[in-house]
Amino acid sequence: MIPKRFRARCHAMMDKYLSGESIDYRQVVSLLLPILIDQAFLVGLSLVNTAMISSSGVAAISAVSMVDSLNMFLVNVFVALATGGTVVVAQYKGSGNDKMVSKAAAASLSTATIVALAISLLVLVFYHPILKFLFGTAEPEVFDYAGTYLVGSAVSYLGIAFKEAVSGALRGIGRTRVTLGLSLIMNMSYVLLNVVFVHFMEMGVMGLSVAVNISRYTAAVCALFYLLRMDASLRLRLQDLLEWNFAMIKKIMFIGLPFAAEQLFFNGGKMLTQIYIVSLGTYAIATNAISSVLAMFLQIPAIAFSTALVTVVGQCIGRRNIEDARKFTRTFLWLSSGSLLVTGLILLPFFNPLVSLFQPPAEIMDDLYLIMIVNMLAQIPLWSISFLLPGALRAAGDSRFTSIASMLTMWLFRVVLGYVFGIMLGFGVIGVWAAMQLEWGVRGAVFLWRYRGEKWYKHRLIETSSQ
Repeated sequence: MIPKRFRARCHAMMDKYLSGESIDYRQVVSLLLPILIDQAFLVGLSLVNTAMISSSGVAAISAVSMVDSLNMFLVNVFVALATGGTVVVAQYKGSGNDKMVSKAAAASLSTATIVALAISLLVLVFYHPILKFLFGTAEPEVFDYAGTYLVGSAVSYLGIAFKEAVSGALRGIGRTRVTLGLSLIMNMSYVLLNVVFVHFMEMGVMGLSVAVNISRYTAAVCALFYLLRMDASLRLRLQDLLEWNFAMIKKIMFIGLPFAAEQLFFNGGKMLTQIYIVSLGTYAIATNAISSVLAMFLQIPAIAFSTALVTVVGQCIGRRNIEDARKFTRTFLWLSSGSLLVTGLILLPFFNPLVSLFQPPAEIMDDLYLIMIVNMLAQIPLWSISFLLPGALRAAGDSRFTSIASMLTMWLFRVVLGYVFGIMLGFGVIGVWAAMQLEWGVRGAVFLWRYRGEKWYKHRLIETSSQ
């Protein structure tokens, strides 16, 4: 039984730091918890899948890692459009204009679907030249696996885009339990299918491709069924999804397009550093892939805070309550940085058991440990101001500045210094990661400067009156 005095102190503290005029701490916690659980499952299942494909050999894990860098490059376009929908929906929700909430959600779904279809067709037609251009120096076996996985991934883009757009709209109104359910349907089915296709049927990369398609389209069908038959908040009809509300699409694109461009350039830079790593050999690719999964583990709660903050700040801005927007941003920055410290301390003793799941060669173990330690120490002060803070600025409509700043720091620092440290100076994968962490510091300093000013919340994305 929790003592009443302790409960009272917790209530007072949460009310002080996680409540405002726009939203109170109970709403914040109910918004945050499903996102946190979702992120934990997402990373955990990613670990399981990466470990599972590792049983097919170093070439298979290297191919999947290479193509996933391209997948992230493209899927983040859909995530950017979904984020645009989240911001517009959240601001209309904060302003109390429920009619426009529904119109914003419908426009977000239609836009993401059309863009996903176009990108999918382009990749399917040009997949071989794309791989040749990006990863032409890879070993033949790795290149063949990469082709199989890229085609399978491209077919699935429509499913993941629709699911992300639905989740973005639902997050805008705070329905994160539903988004958690959709994510669990997609990711749990993905793991179960991987067990069948990769482990039992030994289909390797082909099995992974089949699994990703079935799981993503299953989630998309469930999302559509929920919207049309079960949802009582957005009140969407099938004909709403087929209509083109260009005024609403323009609002979504105001946020989504700069963010999409940022994701393209940002992940393009990451892909370029991946090319550096490919040139260093298969062991270097495996080191980078495993280190990336370990970094994702560290970031589980921090990413959840970042995702929730977009909805919270969006609703505060919809009410034109700037003080609440600033307060919640400060609180989430501290919580995010603190969570990175806690997860780092928890993960450190479990380094060997976690890494052993990937069956890595003994030659890369020292590099894996060094990268994890350096990355853990760098993330605590730098990750939140680099990635959570721009989410708050974007939720206020300041998408253009955040996108331009992110693109410039990525290409001027991470890409250039990644080549200098990793290739020219011979530090390899460790040098590429060092350049990334240095870029976090520069990017975070820029966003802190912007946040301390006033321009970031001066945008008028929506009108509070009915349209």
